[in-house]
Amino acid sequence: MIRAYKFLLRPTVGQQGSLAGMLRDHCSLYNAALQERRDAYRHVSKTTVRYGDQSAQLKDIRAFDPECQGRWSFSSQQATLRRLDKAFVAFFRRVKTGDKPGYPRFRSDKRFDTVEWPKDGDGCRWDSTPHDPVTRVRLQGIGHVRVHQHRPVVGKVKTVSVTREGRRWYVILTAEQARPEPLPRTGSVIGIDLGIASFLADSNGDFVPNPRHGAKAAAKLVAAQQALSRCKRGSKRRRKAAETVAGLHRKVRRRRLDHAHKTALALVREHDFIAHEDLRIRNMLRAPAPKPDPARSGGFLPNGAAAKAGLNKSISDAGWGVFLTILTAKAECAGREVMAVNPRNTSRQCLRCRHTAKENRPAQAVFHCTGCGHRAHADTVAAVNVLRAGLARREAAPA
Repeated sequence: MIRAYKFLLRPTVGQQGSLAGMLRDHCSLYNAALQERRDAYRHVSKTTVRYGDQSAQLKDIRAFDPECQGRWSFSSQQATLRRLDKAFVAFFRRVKTGDKPGYPRFRSDKRFDTVEWPKDGDGCRWDSTPHDPVTRVRLQGIGHVRVHQHRPVVGKVKTVSVTREGRRWYVILTAEQARPEPLPRTGSVIGIDLGIASFLADSNGDFVPNPRHGAKAAAKLVAAQQALSRCKRGSKRRRKAAETVAGLHRKVRRRRLDHAHKTALALVREHDFIAHEDLRIRNMLRAPAPKPDPARSGGFLPNGAAAKAGLNKSISDAGWGVFLTILTAKAECAGREVMAVNPRNTSRQCLRCRHTAKENRPAQAVFHCTGCGHRAHADTVAAVNVLRAGLARREAAPA
């Protein structure tokens, strides 16, 4: 299996300048390759330039411009061209499926933040020796950069990437390692229901509170964004204000990830089988369709767009998609089983008589069956129904 590791880099001042120059040169290569594809399609009888054609030109490009392109790793430049090729492959796939195409765009050097080396030892070298307390990574054109390695890397390093986040630099490794031993069986199964009032409710009646990291940082973000809007474009003051806004967003993201990792790890350690709703989060975040007013030409009726915008913000702040991705990955490593079930009517079906009706949920947190009178918390009812559906699906699945 392949596992990723992310460590903080400790470059010197000179190495920081070299790293920034590396990003600028790879960004120039990316934009030049994109321009070549555009020109070939527009002016040369709709000719399609592919990755193989552009990779074959790298030798001449490096010889023509040894100061900028010639000093960096050949394999990292191939990875940059392959990155552009993947963008075009995704573009044509979306065109065929009828989605919004999203044609690949030129990149600013301020938004080009990652360079990848496809193979350890080819233009880069991960140097982590047990007897040396200082870990370093060697990058062609930059030298040995110190790494803050906070945990050991298990397995053989396959790829190395360097990415910039604000003023910080990180190295990301992917290592191939043997599948770990599964955790001991606990005999416990559980269903979970994701929500807004509580981040998670399980079939045992327990709740995980919603930390609302974005809402807690909203006041600081508003003040920082207002200060950014007052700055003159291109000024040093605006650049510092933009770094402040980006730093606040990074802090929210890290806190959200930390909460998701801890919550998923607790579930994986305690339960052998975990069932959750198969949520279509992208569809849930869509804005409501406008309602034309038949009495007024060009007018529209209220459609609850403001309330839906607030709900969408809360859903995004909860980070359900990130949590489910982390939960699935941790369960796979631990030998646990995670199953997604259809969320339809999970919070409207009675646990006792199986009566299903919209009226069974008179309020957000209240479940009151109109058939048998059973009362319970609506999220707990949904979690139990999710668990039942997951167990039924597992039993019905072919061996």
